[in-house]
Amino acid sequence: MNSRPPRPLSVAELDLAAPDGPVLSFRPAPGGPEVGAGDVYALVRLRGRPAATVVGTVPDGEDPAGVLAALARERLARPATPSDAERLAEARGEADAGARGEADAQAPGEADVRARGKTGAAAPPRTSVVVATRERPEQFARALDSLLAQDHPDFEVVVVDNAPRTADTRDLVARKYADRVRYVREDVPGLAAAHNAGVAAVRSEVIAFTDDDVVADPHWLTALAGPFAADPGLGCVTGLILPARLATPAQVLLESHGGFAKGFAPRLYDPARPPADEPLFPFTAGSFGSGANMAFRVEALRRAGGFDPATGTGTAAKGGDDLYAFVAVLSAGHRLRYTPDALVWHHHRETWQDLRNQAYGYGAGLTAYLTATLIRRPALLPALLARVPRGLAHARAVTAERGTAHGDGVPGEHGTRHHPWPASLSRLERRGMLYGPVGYLKARLSTGAPR
Repeated sequence: MNSRPPRPLSVAELDLAAPDGPVLSFRPAPGGPEVGAGDVYALVRLRGRPAATVVGTVPDGEDPAGVLAALARERLARPATPSDAERLAEARGEADAGARGEADAQAPGEADVRARGKTGAAAPPRTSVVVATRERPEQFARALDSLLAQDHPDFEVVVVDNAPRTADTRDLVARKYADRVRYVREDVPGLAAAHNAGVAAVRSEVIAFTDDDVVADPHWLTALAGPFAADPGLGCVTGLILPARLATPAQVLLESHGGFAKGFAPRLYDPARPPADEPLFPFTAGSFGSGANMAFRVEALRRAGGFDPATGTGTAAKGGDDLYAFVAVLSAGHRLRYTPDALVWHHHRETWQDLRNQAYGYGAGLTAYLTATLIRRPALLPALLARVPRGLAHARAVTAERGTAHGDGVPGEHGTRHHPWPASLSRLERRGMLYGPVGYLKARLSTGAPR
């Protein structure tokens, strides 16, 4: 096992004309320093579209773009490994062809969505971007600048100031963004309460959510909202989250074990056709996406009851607000699509204590959202109870498995485990899982949530 602490990496973007084509552009990640010699983590794009990540070491005196382009071409040349679902679908053969054809006619594939976006046949619907914040004006301004630079043709930005202690956020909006964003104050603490305030404030067809510690790619909102125009049965879309910096051991370790990324393969989750490779569906909500990069059809989210205010960062539950919303929308019969074309760069927390808090919060949020689902959606109780033991066993196995490392792993790819996950963090996650139901009930009492 490799016990050396993770070394810092530069973060960059590399755009190729084709998998074996020339370099179109090479630059640092948004706001990052110039890339020179040393270890580099790079997003590989194919004519602007996110396609892969690579990690390489640039020797002194060599061109970083050339070194990373060679690694990128090698990675892109590898054949894609079919998923369990794809293998099962192939094995079913002709027997399921009719059912698949009917369902596919109702749910456009990723190629259809992308083609319509290119031709302009289905322009993205009007979208409201809601970003909640609390006392972090400097990094929040960075996020707002990127949101206001989106290429979406028709959108607005709504700022939700959550339980503010000072007037700093309000003053920042008034001073720098008054004519370009809407300001909403929500005094009930918690990310879910802030998001619900945003839902109540908008009149758009689609609502997108991101965090105050991201930088959004200029095409992010168009890619995130576009699928709703192509598929009327779509209730939610999630997107790709990559690290903006990998400057500390805590940041590298988190990204090495998946971070927030869900990969570069688009995926459609349809409750009418549960994925064969996810027997716990839809309760494996963490595989669908993350709250820093998600959008909903407003009508579908409202009918599903919005976010549970007793979940999320800022409450005793510590998380789970996004997971709850994903399951609520899927349980109402809507489809959920993951698209890697919708990219945000996330500034991971920097310190070891931050990582400890995050590990505990992940565990707590998981079981808090499951508790919320059980209490607020009793009709799901039989299916949930049947799956919870396997789900908890799976989560325990994942945290234990992180103790091993693979030397050739690439940060950002789930399961590569480029660096060993400390046993202490696995224990914290499991402790969080035990605490989650208690935290949710505490938050529920404090928020006066309906019984």
